[in-house]
Amino acid sequence: MRKTRNTIFLKDVFLLSLTAFGGPQAHIGLFLDVLVKKRAYLSEEELIELLALCQVLPGPTSTQTITAVGYQKGGPNLAYLTLIVWALPAVMIMTAAGVFISYWGEMGGSMEFTKYVLPIAVGFVAFAAIRISSKVVQSNWGGALMVISAIVSYFVNNPWVFPILIIAGGFATAWKYKQHPVEEKEKLRFRWGNLFLFFFILIAAATLGAVTKSRFILLFENFYRNGTIIFGGGQVLIPYLYTEFVEYKEYLSSSEFLTGWGFVQAVPGPVFSFSSFIGALSVREFGLPGEILTAFLASTGIFLPGTFMIFFATGVWEQLKKYRIIRASLEGINAAASGMVIAAAISLFDPIPISPLNIGIIVLTYILLAFSKIPAPYIIIGGIVLGIVL
Repeated sequence: MRKTRNTIFLKDVFLLSLTAFGGPQAHIGLFLDVLVKKRAYLSEEELIELLALCQVLPGPTSTQTITAVGYQKGGPNLAYLTLIVWALPAVMIMTAAGVFISYWGEMGGSMEFTKYVLPIAVGFVAFAAIRISSKVVQSNWGGALMVISAIVSYFVNNPWVFPILIIAGGFATAWKYKQHPVEEKEKLRFRWGNLFLFFFILIAAATLGAVTKSRFILLFENFYRNGTIIFGGGQVLIPYLYTEFVEYKEYLSSSEFLTGWGFVQAVPGPVFSFSSFIGALSVREFGLPGEILTAFLASTGIFLPGTFMIFFATGVWEQLKKYRIIRASLEGINAAASGMVIAAAISLFDPIPISPLNIGIIVLTYILLAFSKIPAPYIIIGGIVLGIVL
């Protein structure tokens, strides 16, 4: 009977993976409709509690939330299956997109048909930056941290600046813990297995990559490292991946990056599947087998840290959230992350030719996202059609 229930649950997850467009905010609404109201796998309060937990951990918010539901229903085995079923369709689509872009370029194919996808993608990032900042910045101190983070992120083109900003942001607001109410605390009890695995893979991948100099291992380490420090969901991927793979390592052009970011807006499922697109294009000189392998390694690397963290944190969340210093530090972490997204919006605009049409497309994209109910995939398709026609 339990196996039957788990099979039904995985079928529901698979259907969600094919229909969940629009990023974490839209995903949560679908989770509420299917997992809570239709199937009653958990209560609305339990889903909101899991969402709150996932928002304070590094990693993909909606992916961690649905994985946590699987963990509560059937332990680690069902949780890993949930992660695979949820992420695999999007990863396969974005891998195919990366391979297509690679081979289309090798054959001398023109990318002109995507030229209007680029300003549309910037419009998506601008919308995400404004939405995130309006939600997480709730004080002058948080606003100042956001501005500082945006300036540093824009002018310092080094991937290591991001974890430094995240940590500094947390420390910068931790002192405000006295503004939070005191709650009765118990002695913390940890289950260290998943946290140990989290750090073991991080250290092993970095060490093995440094010794072997293998591009595949190094790329896995790159994505795994990024997965450990990305707070705030899929939109916060942009500054990390753009700085590391476009500006720092130059594996992709700005145009390819923006084209992929536009494509992922039209794909259901987790936005973190964008990593498989980046992975495929990062090893194009190794041919199709290398591209597929690296797309798999990239997506595995980006999703695993958040999965280990949610396994670890579900056991201690009730205890940790009672500590005022933890709650206070989240303001700075979120402000720093929102500043990074603002910097990314500005950086991504730099390589696009400045023209009334491109600026108009960026503004129109923002208006459609903010004030209409037109789904993101339709906006992307419209940009591609416009590029073909013009």
